[in-house]
Parts: sequence; structure tokens; C-alpha cells
Amino acid sequence: MAALKYAGMDDTDSEDELPPGWEERSTKDGWVYYANHEEMKTQWEHPKTGKKKRCAGDLPYGWEQETDEKGQKIYVDHINKRTTYFDPRQAFTVEDVMMKPKRYDGNTAALEILQGRDLSDKVVLITGGNSGIGFETARSFALHGGHVILACRNLSRASKAVSLIQQEWHKARVEAMMCNLASLRSVREFAESFKAKKLPLHILVCNAAVCTQPWSLTEDGLESTFQICHLGHFLLVQCLQDVLRRSAPARVVVVSSESHRFTDLLDSCGKVDLAVLSPPKNEYWSMLAYNRAKLCNILFSNELHRRLSPHGVTSNALHPGNMMYTSIHKSWWLMTFLFTLARPFTKSMQQGAATTVYCAVAPELEGLGGMYFNNCFRCQPSNQAQDLSSAASLWELSERLVAERSVGIQSL
Repeated sequence: MAALKYAGMDDTDSEDELPPGWEERSTKDGWVYYANHEEMKTQWEHPKTGKKKRCAGDLPYGWEQETDEKGQKIYVDHINKRTTYFDPRQAFTVEDVMMKPKRYDGNTAALEILQGRDLSDKVVLITGGNSGIGFETARSFALHGGHVILACRNLSRASKAVSLIQQEWHKARVEAMMCNLASLRSVREFAESFKAKKLPLHILVCNAAVCTQPWSLTEDGLESTFQICHLGHFLLVQCLQDVLRRSAPARVVVVSSESHRFTDLLDSCGKVDLAVLSPPKNEYWSMLAYNRAKLCNILFSNELHRRLSPHGVTSNALHPGNMMYTSIHKSWWLMTFLFTLARPFTKSMQQGAATTVYCAVAPELEGLGGMYFNNCFRCQPSNQAQDLSSAASLWELSERLVAERSVGIQSL
């Protein structure tokens, strides 16, 4: 090895021990490099072993990387009130070897998936991010440096969610914006406000949903579960498609549910039927309406991927996990009671957010889409959810519905 020409290198007690005049440093994203102060040069390879290393995981709890007055990186230990130029992660380095993607399951938390990830160059938009799975998704992205925008109906609750995240980390870049999916006008106004910020959009999470709602019509004359769970998101993506394409590679993540398997959307002619999706009051059953909306989510995601993947925008749908205690069922007292009884056996919100985060950041999914995930594993949705003609039919119906209620909306 060429490095062995340096005198005395083979006399050290450990092969990892650096020779005189060398210093181990690390980059912001955790890669280790070596500085030779005598020859005033740096290199990635260890001067003795010739191996490359990287830091394993995040900074320890309570530590933060900052820059001193000379522009040098320093590490601040807020718990013990001390600073150092030594990256504490260097105590836990691993060799740079080809590694298989880590396997996750239903017990994995969202923050585990993001361990060691730096999202400071990502802009993330999440609908319904003020509570439940959406909040944990937003929190996870923000604590790893992402610029997170919560698109929520209730701006007061969204602002409280922002405060909670910033209390946890004062440098978290997270903000709330008004977006009511039950109003197509509100969705368009939100899209224009977002575009005015001149931000890119790397990850769009269609998370917001309602379940077991009493029958009601939105201001657009459509059944509320259908519009909030599907059509509002359809319009949102349609309005932001140009931003997504400019930000490529970008990902859309659509939160669906296993309940999509227990319904159908087609009429006798094999077309997606609006009367099924937005039924009159006397034909409405809240759980069935939710199941249909979740089937719409997967069909929408698949067709979106087919249309935008040539432009660097991918889309995947997912089921966040079985038996999670959230507030989504609050409109039905029986469901609330049953979930209260089952709460000791349910997933946590952090575990519920894991599959969303996985679909948004997993390196092995770069450029891949049109798939359905459960517990961070790809699985097969129902036959109708995979039907290309159903996806196209729903898309055409959705385009017509938003076009009838607007003027000049650009078509994908």
C-alpha cells in the first residue's frame, strides 16, 4: 500500500491510529476525510489502511453542529454546555462498503428510517399535518432539516403543531398554510400562495382524510368524504404539477388504506360512477364512502405516476398500518369506543408515519412508482386498484369535476 511509505506507520498500536501530522475530520453529511498538516492536503482514504469511512447515524441527542466566527464547524453539546471541533459521530464510524437497503417492518418508527439523513435541501408539503400520522410525518422531516409546510384546514391547530416542533428543535424550518380540501377554491388559493414563495417542491404527501363522517355536501356540491380524501388532492397536485416537474426528482406520496379492498367504483358499463363516489343522503354509508375514497387514492397515484414519471416525478400509495389510534374516526362514537379498547395493541403515530416517510425518502425507490406499500413493504392492492382503465376513468371524471367548478385549470 502506498500509504505505508510514511515512516513509523507500522509501529502504531492500532491500524486505525493516525500517524503524526494527520487529523481525522468529517463533512456535514457524515463522510470522514483525513488532513495531512505537514503536506497541507486532504484525502478520503485512511492514510494507513486505505479504507473510506462514514459516520454512523445522527449527532447524539443534545448535540448540534454550528459555525464559529472564523467559519469553522464546531459541535455544541447543549446538555453539558461545551463545544468542540471534534465530530462526536466519529466515535462510531463504519467502513464505506456496499450495503443492502435496510429492511423495515410494522414496528419501525419514522425517525428510524431517517436516521443519518440530511434533508436540509428538501422542501416537503404535507396535507393534514397538524395531528396524528401527518404531524409525526412533518415532525420527522423537520427534525432532519427539511423545510416542511403544513397545509391544513384549521390554521390555529396547524400553528400549534408548528410550535410543538420548534420547541423540540429551535432551528426547525416548519410553517403552516391554510388549505381546506373541502373547498376547491381554497385549494387553488393555497396553490397560488405556495407558488408565490418561489420554492421548489421535492416531496408532496397527500395525507389528509376524514372517516365515518355524517353525510354532507361541500360548497362545491360534492359528498365531503370523496372531495376531502380524493378530489381536493387531485386538484392540489394538478395545480402544483409545474413546481413538481421543475423540482425533479420529486415524489408524491398518497396515504390510502387497506379498506380500499372492500368496495367497487364501477357502474354497469365498467366506468367509474360519480353517483357511487358522491351519493345522495339516502344511499350514503360513511364507512363505504371512506373505502371508496381510499380506492380512489391508489388509482389516482398510479395514473399520476404514469403521466408524470417521464418528467422525473414519481408517485406511490400506501397503507400506514392496521389499528392505529387517531382522531380520524372521531365522528362515529362506536368506532371511537372500539379504538379506545384496542389502544394498548395499536401502532404509535411514529410507527404509523414510517411507511409514508419510507416512500418519500428511500434511496431504493428513486425513480420508481405506481406501487402500493404496507409496513414499508411493497404489496399487491386489490384487482380494481391495479386496473388501468379504472385509473384512467377516475382521472377523466376528476378532471371534469374540477373543470366544471373552475376556469383555466391546466390539465396534466
